[in-house]
Amino acid sequence: MSSQNGKNGKLKKKPAGLNVEKIREDFPILGREVHPGKPLVYLDNAATSQKPQVVIDRLSEYYAEYNANVHRGIHVLSEEATDAYERAREKIQHFIHAESSQNIVYTKGATESINLVANAWGRKFLEPGDEILVSYMEHHSNLVPWQLVAAATGARIRGIELTKDGHLDLEHLETLFNEKTKLVAVTQMSNVLGTINPVRDIAEMAHRAGALMLVDGAQGAAHMPTDVRQMDCDFYVFSGHKMCGPTGVGVLYAKSDLLEAMDPFMGGGEMIEEVHLDASTYKDPPWKFEAGTPNIAQAIGLGYAIDYIRNIGMDVIHAHESDLMNYAMQRMRYFDDITVFGPLGTRGGIVSFTMEGTHPHDIATIVDQEGVALRAGHHCAQPLMRKLQVGSTARISIYFYNTTDEIDKFLSALTQVREIFGNVAQRTV
Repeated sequence: MSSQNGKNGKLKKKPAGLNVEKIREDFPILGREVHPGKPLVYLDNAATSQKPQVVIDRLSEYYAEYNANVHRGIHVLSEEATDAYERAREKIQHFIHAESSQNIVYTKGATESINLVANAWGRKFLEPGDEILVSYMEHHSNLVPWQLVAAATGARIRGIELTKDGHLDLEHLETLFNEKTKLVAVTQMSNVLGTINPVRDIAEMAHRAGALMLVDGAQGAAHMPTDVRQMDCDFYVFSGHKMCGPTGVGVLYAKSDLLEAMDPFMGGGEMIEEVHLDASTYKDPPWKFEAGTPNIAQAIGLGYAIDYIRNIGMDVIHAHESDLMNYAMQRMRYFDDITVFGPLGTRGGIVSFTMEGTHPHDIATIVDQEGVALRAGHHCAQPLMRKLQVGSTARISIYFYNTTDEIDKFLSALTQVREIFGNVAQRTV
């Protein structure tokens, strides 16, 4: 499931299609020096993205000019806050091509969205012996909630194997389906391998078997065009903070009939129609699932983040990241002691790797001294690490504001790692 070295191809130095230098001016943090004389090279975008000034300003504007609770007041501030909050929901609807804004439920993030489905759907409809299919490349957020609900209901979790080059093994998946299969839950794009999964094909397989399909879009929504109706998934989740939005806001998309059938995730104010001492009735979706004072400022900020990246264009973003990823992988082939994990060819802008004789945490520590921020660890994907037969990897993850010059700085820092640890001499580039 790894690639090491390869043929020397012609390096594409300048990804085309974006005025990256101009875009970078919108992100104040990208002008920071993190050590004296060392400008920030931020390559940890799979963990969280940086925020443009327009999003930062809109958060401040809400608190400074129309801070109020939504839906409950008839005064001007509440009406303005409610309008902005619900307008952001409509932006999300159009961004993922949902049928209606009422298919969009606000949450704290992709993790809470999956937990919402696991509790509001899974605990109600799963029975002993039912089966949930997940892959070995899933983030813990798309594993642990299903483990909890399986333990509570008597359901069973089964794993979808991977091919040697890091794709989902669809032939193996086909053998797992039976009359007990109730849900398939897979990631749109692996946060370790960069694998882009054929979620439309998997949804068709699930529906033929009478099962539902959940797509974890935490890595996908930020980096490529997403159409939930085209992929025909039943549930789709993502987080705002990975796509230039604030932390603390996420999205659950679900088909209307499922939202109607699911029980509330939490009870409290705002999600009710009538409350009596011993019983209550609830609002229609999505408000049935949004108990209490919601993440108002964050939702509004996410709406403006969506405006920002849609203005650039998701196709343009995906193409730019693909160019940078290919550039990075081509250059990394000059390092004899580096193993890169995941498929060759089409993949997302994520490159996970190990260096012979060097722990990933040491790599991250040393390159940080050169201003390079990357991630080291198991990336909340321990079952996948076991499949790769490693304890952890180092990982760079790319976004549209990154440049080839930043990739070069990262590679130069890797050379310093090698020199410090006395690894094999680098080939002449």
